Amino acid sequence: QVQLVESGGGLVQAGGSLRLSCAASGRTFRNYAMAWFRQAPGKEREFVAAISWSGGSRNYADFVKGRFTIFRDNAKNTVYLQMNSLKPEDTAVYYCAADPDRKKVATATQEYDSWGQGTQVTVSA
Repeated sequence: QVQLVESGGGLVQAGGSLRLSCAASGRTFRNYAMAWFRQAPGKEREFVAAISWSGGSRNYADFVKGRFTIFRDNAKNTVYLQMNSLKPEDTAVYYCAADPDRKKVATATQEYDSWGQGTQVTVSA
């Protein structure tokens, strides 16, 4: 497994932007596909975005298309989530996750075997 640490969360007004970062250590980062999930209070964890090892494949949940962008820097062992046009319903704890099947851009939580501790994103109306 790879160790993951998220950062960049915070409080922002609706319409604002945040960039989340997830730093990986312990294993070769380019051997993993990466993803972001989120979990709001009282709700199940849901898929947000995923990226293959090279960045050549990306997958987004419908509710973030056109607003969020996932990208990675393999030299820095980091994956990012750029979030624009944020809405109050985007409020959640955001988690990054690693999938050892590096070519996939899976949406199911069970495909990922490493998880970070999460970072809180709060969007005020």
